[in-house]
Amino acid sequence: MTVTVSEVLELLAQKQALTDEQAGFMFSELMTGNMTEGQTGAFLMGLRAKGEDSTDLAAGVRAGLAAAVKIPGFDGSRQEPVIDTCGTGGDGQCSFNCSTAVSLFLADMGHTVAKHGNRALSSSCGSADALEALGVPLEQSPEEAAKSLEEHHFAFLFAPAYHPAFRFVMPVRRQLGIRTLFNFMGPLLNPARPSHQLLGVGAPDKLHLMGETLLLTGVRRALIFAGAGGFDELTTWGVNRGYLINDDVMEKVTVNPEKLGFDAHAPEDVRVSNKDDAVTKLREILAGAGPRAMMDMVTLNLAGCLHLLEQGTMRQCADMARDIVNQGLTKGIPNAG
Repeated sequence: MTVTVSEVLELLAQKQALTDEQAGFMFSELMTGNMTEGQTGAFLMGLRAKGEDSTDLAAGVRAGLAAAVKIPGFDGSRQEPVIDTCGTGGDGQCSFNCSTAVSLFLADMGHTVAKHGNRALSSSCGSADALEALGVPLEQSPEEAAKSLEEHHFAFLFAPAYHPAFRFVMPVRRQLGIRTLFNFMGPLLNPARPSHQLLGVGAPDKLHLMGETLLLTGVRRALIFAGAGGFDELTTWGVNRGYLINDDVMEKVTVNPEKLGFDAHAPEDVRVSNKDDAVTKLREILAGAGPRAMMDMVTLNLAGCLHLLEQGTMRQCADMARDIVNQGLTKGIPNAG
């Protein structure tokens, strides 16, 4: 039976759940520019009014990845781990670039990191802004990105350059001016198809949705969590709650920083005032000389990544991460000009 846009919109108007086929059809039509702006807006609003589920989000992710620019040799089938540290953002906390620092420390250790990200939307300084200030090229060709991953264990994948199909939805998102399903798709659309992922979620009520979607779209190991106080990073001032995915099994987990030997810093200790402040703090951290609260937060998140990469227990990885962060980068900024 043929699926049509109008039929699916009618189902959403009645707040009925979509099948895989219906959701897949709609996102395919959207990503190929076959929907009008009116239909696109109605679709996004219909999903939100119904309540987005993992069928919807997984269909959007599959369509987004199918339309994305491909990176040679990185299609999710590699035996060697490839990790990303991209969170959802949008937590409104104005914190320093923790996940960016973590990704650079991982690469310095020899782990392959495909860092997917964008410029600042709601933060003081996005990952793209920070890395650009450090001299890392933003707009590499797919071949250059693949070479950088092989030679430097790091590449920054600037989201707008790898997702041209998003031009069909961006005008509508701006006109709507409210949260849509696309706010949660960013961390799930890494074109290098990472096998491992540390994924912070600023909205705790979306944790299960993000976890189920990762299960449906393919990941080897992932930690999906909400930091204490509404942060999308692992935090040192409270218990972090979420899910651990390991080979198609998802289970609830908590990360208690106190039990890992961390002092309880305060949220204001990791905030930055503007882009210049963010870049200055990032440089200090990468040199092993940043503010203790920020250094500890990087250490905790690095420990989470090392645990995902099966380098030891969380306690062992926390001890390892402390040594790494305290000594700073040993090989400099990867691929910096």
